[in-house]
Amino acid sequence: MKRTNKYTEKMKTIRTILPALAIILLAGCGAEENTDVQEEVISSTIEVTQKQFDFGKMELGQFSKQSFHRVIKANGMLDVPPENKSTVSAYFGGYVKHISLLQGQQITKGQVLFTLENPDYIQVQRDYLEAKSSLSYLKSDYERQKELAAENVNSKKTFLKAESDFKITQAHFESLKKKLELMNIQPSSISPENLKTTISVTAPISGYVTSVLATKGMFLNPSDIALTIMNPDHMHAELNIFEQDLTKVKIGQEVIFRLQDSETEYKAKIQLINKAIDIDTRTVKVHCHLENDKESLQLTPGMYVEAEIYAASDSAMALPKSAVIEVEQKSYVLVQQDKKNGTYSFLRKEVKVGPSDNDYIEIRNAKSFSDNALFLTNGAFNLIQE
Repeated sequence: MKRTNKYTEKMKTIRTILPALAIILLAGCGAEENTDVQEEVISSTIEVTQKQFDFGKMELGQFSKQSFHRVIKANGMLDVPPENKSTVSAYFGGYVKHISLLQGQQITKGQVLFTLENPDYIQVQRDYLEAKSSLSYLKSDYERQKELAAENVNSKKTFLKAESDFKITQAHFESLKKKLELMNIQPSSISPENLKTTISVTAPISGYVTSVLATKGMFLNPSDIALTIMNPDHMHAELNIFEQDLTKVKIGQEVIFRLQDSETEYKAKIQLINKAIDIDTRTVKVHCHLENDKESLQLTPGMYVEAEIYAASDSAMALPKSAVIEVEQKSYVLVQQDKKNGTYSFLRKEVKVGPSDNDYIEIRNAKSFSDNALFLTNGAFNLIQE
């Protein structure tokens, strides 16, 4: 019985000790967790002396309401208006006698591009001279017959015949005159002594030669293209937007575009919006004009561009971009906790960011900060990265 009583007392003692040990262990674990939390808070707190603040040219700032544009992504090509492109051919067939053009060569409107030679050109000039000579005689006869008809001296049939011959020859003369002008031969310079076998083809527009298809000695038909010219002035961007974005795009909206693999930005504005949808790509053409025509000298039609169309504008609370630092795909700010004895105390806090525009970035969780919160807007990068 004594042994039983001793065993029973021993078990009671163990039962009493075990809960106590469990409480101690749990308390120890809790203290360890509190220590981790405290260390995390301490590690997120950064102190800066007034001397460091001034030396680092640090600045404080608050939230401000900024406008952020709704951006529509687009792509397209640079192009020029149809009137700035020209294919050059000759109105009259002939052999290329002289041509000395290279691709990329700059030319001006009216400049001689090449010359053609053909004996048939002489026939046109001869017909013109004959019509001019006949016209002088027929005009005189017509006026004389007209006077006689008025006095009833000659028959009406004679007068009508003179009138018909004169007007037919006059029409023939004028058509030959226009034909010579198309050949770049001045009608007034033609005489029996200086009939020409060559004609000059001039540039219809100013610009740059983009292709040369004619060569010396080849026969150029009126339908053959000898060369092409392009004027880069008034260059524009032809963008493609998806049909679901069509209702968001309006004439006059600002466009920023960049060339492929380039950081240089160019500004443009929407001038025209096509009303037809491409059934294959489900896109719509948007015609944009560059704000600065001088910038077109740096560009070439046909270049691929990536663009952003700034559509509707929304207001949101924002901070300067320099106040928000990205670390491991998370964004942080330094918010001032206190200032004592010339020492600034900042707390690093994560923020949810939205779109950026100009020098500001939207802070989507701005309501989690007080209205009077002060942020380190300049100099935060080095402090957070350390």
